[in-house]
Amino acid sequence: MSLILLTSTDDPSVPTSARNRAAVVEDFARSQLFDRTFREGMELVEETAAYLDGEGRRDSKLLSRSAALAYAGESMKLTTRLMQIASWLLVQRAVREGDMSADDACQPRYRLADRKPEAEPTSPELPIALVEFLVRTEKLYDRVLHLDRRMYVNAAEEEALNPVQSHFDRLTAAFGRG
Repeated sequence: MSLILLTSTDDPSVPTSARNRAAVVEDFARSQLFDRTFREGMELVEETAAYLDGEGRRDSKLLSRSAALAYAGESMKLTTRLMQIASWLLVQRAVREGDMSADDACQPRYRLADRKPEAEPTSPELPIALVEFLVRTEKLYDRVLHLDRRMYVNAAEEEALNPVQSHFDRLTAAFGRG
């Protein structure tokens, strides 16, 4: 007896939209765009950590009390944003390496949150290096968020975009392919 495993791209009970989304996720995870984005994201994490642990620590000690508080707040925002990017990239890598299915990667808990446009850093005294890391991180976050939105269109948005396909998917799921 042989066991046949159906993935989302093979299972007729899974709507076409979900099969397509999983295929897009798998294709992206194997792409050069992913390779470049992953490398850029992880390098930015390492550069930022090195700065905050070394030169940034020295820079922050030279700041006034109010600027030092602003530095602490901005560095926390920076590290939080970088961890969100890194987590998203690691999910995509898990898909690439077969440690996670594309269907699992499509779950809402792995999506990036929309970001509110950030105001200028709260102190003009902040070290230029910190400000540059903030800018680079926000740009990368915006690019990754764009990829996330393009790859993981949720079912409600997809149904609104193509209600006929949605009805066809429901019929196919109910009656199978004939």
